[in-house]
Amino acid sequence: MKYVVVTGGVMSGLGKGITAASTGRILKNKGYKVTAIKIDPYINIDAGTMSPFQHGEVYVLKDGGEVDIDLGHYERFMDIDLTSDHNITTGKIYKTVIEKERRGDYLGKTVQIIPHVTNEIKERIRHVAKKSGADICLVEVGGTVGDIESMPFLEAVRQMRSEEEKEDFALIHVTLVPIDTMDEQKTKPTQHSVKELRELGIQPDIIVARCKRPLNKSTKAKISLFCDVPEEAVISAHDADDIYKVPIQLEKEGLADYLMKRMSLVPLNDSQSWNEMVRRMESADRSVTVAIISKYGIEDVYLSVKEALKHAGIAMGTKVKIRWVESEDLEKADDVSPFFADVDGILVPGGFGMRGIEGNIKGIKYAREHNVPFLGLCMGFQLAVIEFTRNVVGYKDATSSEFSATGTHVIDILPEQKDIKNMGGTMRLGEHKSWIKDNTLAHRLYGTTKISERHRHRYEVNPDMIDEIESHGLVFSAKNDNRMEILELPTHRFFLGTQFHPEFKSRPERPSPPFLGFVKAMLEGKKPEAGKITAKAEKHPLST
Repeated sequence: MKYVVVTGGVMSGLGKGITAASTGRILKNKGYKVTAIKIDPYINIDAGTMSPFQHGEVYVLKDGGEVDIDLGHYERFMDIDLTSDHNITTGKIYKTVIEKERRGDYLGKTVQIIPHVTNEIKERIRHVAKKSGADICLVEVGGTVGDIESMPFLEAVRQMRSEEEKEDFALIHVTLVPIDTMDEQKTKPTQHSVKELRELGIQPDIIVARCKRPLNKSTKAKISLFCDVPEEAVISAHDADDIYKVPIQLEKEGLADYLMKRMSLVPLNDSQSWNEMVRRMESADRSVTVAIISKYGIEDVYLSVKEALKHAGIAMGTKVKIRWVESEDLEKADDVSPFFADVDGILVPGGFGMRGIEGNIKGIKYAREHNVPFLGLCMGFQLAVIEFTRNVVGYKDATSSEFSATGTHVIDILPEQKDIKNMGGTMRLGEHKSWIKDNTLAHRLYGTTKISERHRHRYEVNPDMIDEIESHGLVFSAKNDNRMEILELPTHRFFLGTQFHPEFKSRPERPSPPFLGFVKAMLEGKKPEAGKITAKAEKHPLST
């Protein structure tokens, strides 16, 4: 097993996750099987109970792990499926160490950060790497060098480096090279960051320098001299206008060549599929605009939705533009039509809580009544049921037991959720199978009657009301036993809702079927010039 560890210095938000994901993609292009681990130094067990206002999106893995958005980047860039074992947090480590101490596993020894905590960290990394069957394991250490929370993890990295063969371990350090008022690239922040690493006993092998524009040769030479890395190992990671261009950019800058040489690797392949995908993305000659009705007002909360729309757009040769619409603004409006006057589709994503719900319902009603393509995800699916039950079936007090103790609970809590007290990791999570009815929109989109998609919810459509709802024209086209998984309106151009989150399985080269169908429907609603399906789009199996 070979390990590539990615650390970050100077400040947070530099793009360690994208750097790690891009490195993984580069190695995958060279023919190697790659897996990835994200270390989050927070004491939470996982990201499941964190506020979206603080943490952004909670990404859901196939086994139900609720994790940081960086694992979503890993899955999308490398086209792999990870599990909760691939996310290591301080909370997980300390919980395990304390449980071992209580069982007497340490034979009465004084339990300390070194060696007990660091050993646990190393054991977890090696276990996940081995279990994956990969050739190379990427490990991203969250936080910034110098943070007190990261210290045990960096010490574990230092120990692993000495325990592994030199060619089996490489460390990439991501830093910042700012530009001063004289338009000069400054290396001092990078020098200080590497100095902090060295004080911990760690010497980086490669420095990836985040900067506004490509590094000057003199800047590279200065970083090389002061940080004791070869000049060819100083990689310019200047701003890109799309994250999917970063692997190509880093490879052009020499990251692949140096890393392969440093780890005694030889190319087994030279896949160009990623480059071809980026070329398709850049050559898209049409566009559609989708309104996303937001509860949280923070784009990162809906990162996977944005990416899934982009994936579908790439397959259809189309740029998908997003207009963010605040649900609370819709609540206050007597007439919502100005919000949607020039959009091609409306999307309602997942979420929790009562705030802004009535605004979402107004948006769904507008989509249904004006034949505007609509896609509802998780909460959006449930709100579409509520809107239909209120305004078509006739239950004006239709609601969810999540929002109100009174009224007609067309959406109700899952039976197994009723007695749950702990909040972390207790929802209906991860991949569950659904069975799709023949001759439905869902069947045409997926091309099969059996699917598996990722979930994150506590509420469901009330089974006692399904027959009455369907008698008025809404079709539940996919089910898991008596749980409704997909809804659609056959009389509508495109009106689809999913109880699951299809965005979590969407990939740049394998777009999610509901998103692909949604973008196709928006395109077909355009005027003849923009609505024409080109040969490029027809090549995709789901574009016809």
